[in-house]
Amino acid sequence: MDDSDLSPFQEAESRWHRWRAHIAARPSLNLAYRIAVGVIGALVLAAGIVAIPYPGPGWLIVFAGLGILASEFAWAHRLLHYARQRYDKFMHWFSRQSLVVKGAGALLTCVVVLATLWLLGTFGLVGTWIGLDYPWLESPL
Repeated sequence: MDDSDLSPFQEAESRWHRWRAHIAARPSLNLAYRIAVGVIGALVLAAGIVAIPYPGPGWLIVFAGLGILASEFAWAHRLLHYARQRYDKFMHWFSRQSLVVKGAGALLTCVVVLATLWLLGTFGLVGTWIGLDYPWLESPL
């Protein structure tokens, strides 16, 4: 079967595997590639971990970072599957909880977001923009 018989996704995957095999055949290039994947994956993973308590795609970024790492590292592949299973189990459990538990989860998320914004000095900065210059708005850091 040649590339003309493949779907566009299979064709792209075939090109990817040929390109990756080309890199893997050269030890120094392969090492540089794996280091680059490790650094990029770690940066994306770290950004996702920081973004978890905030509204938005924190967990998606975490899984993307693990996916990048899993493309080259077996330990990351295992961790990705483990984290995904735990996340799915937690979300299934959380979806079955009462409104009180869901409200407490939302309140806890709000507290974490507000606390980190305060610690980062956001309230003091925005306060000066609108004429509020209270000392308690400033970050203690």
